[in-house]
Amino acid sequence: MAAVAASFDRDLEADFARIERLVAAARAAGIRLLALPEACLGGYLSSLDGGAEGPPALDPDGPEIRRLAALAEDMVVCAGYCEEAGGRRYNSAVCVTGDGVLGRHRKVHQPLSEDASYAAGDRFAAFDTPVGRLGMMICYDKAFPESARALALDGAEIVVCMSAWPGSRTNPSADLAEDRWKHRFDLFDRARALENQVVWLSANQAGSFGELRFVGSAKVVDPAGEVLAATGVGPGMAIAELDVRQAIDTARRAMGYLRDRRPDAYPPTARELALAVEGPQR
Repeated sequence: MAAVAASFDRDLEADFARIERLVAAARAAGIRLLALPEACLGGYLSSLDGGAEGPPALDPDGPEIRRLAALAEDMVVCAGYCEEAGGRRYNSAVCVTGDGVLGRHRKVHQPLSEDASYAAGDRFAAFDTPVGRLGMMICYDKAFPESARALALDGAEIVVCMSAWPGSRTNPSADLAEDRWKHRFDLFDRARALENQVVWLSANQAGSFGELRFVGSAKVVDPAGEVLAATGVGPGMAIAELDVRQAIDTARRAMGYLRDRRPDAYPPTARELALAVEGPQR
């Protein structure tokens, strides 16, 4: 499996050319699961202050998604893009193989003024793929433990988090590797993998776009929270090989964080309260 740190912008043809090269390199390395960054089709926002020109909005069943699937062939590829649906734009991710779309996700949590450019998603759901049961999230979603926990409870063995995570805006470090937002990015990756005992792929934009300087730091984390491979702050591909089921079984054999939960001691969520009152929605 591999997670990518790379730069993407508004030029869709250039983005596809870069993806084609990345997929070819992954295929040559025997990769079965490839995680590309958030907004790799059309680039991310140029600013988080609101009003920034957004990327091109794509039909979720349109030619660009079919083109991505054709490039994937027998590989499982996860990628981020701006989705147009029902007159709204979403910061979305799609998981494909050459056979078509396996799963989708719309970013739920929106930092700063991102809600001026995108509508929010409203769920986290795992789905089956040729490499195992997989869940997706986008960038700021990983700052909320409930996001990864919802996927783990839905049976996700692998979580792919696609980001356009920048360095700090208010107190930036001259050395991006020492940036405090970069440290948070890495901490969330390891914590979410460990507390849910899942395999975690973290892909991120690299380089700069508009006012944003991205921290790169793509990585693969095992269910014990250990980083198996990482790119550092520059562009690259973090590659690791492991038996997913065996790694999860080993991590959960003694300390099973999902098994040992005590839901009776936790306050119910708003959705659980609604279901208790109204019953399940059909």
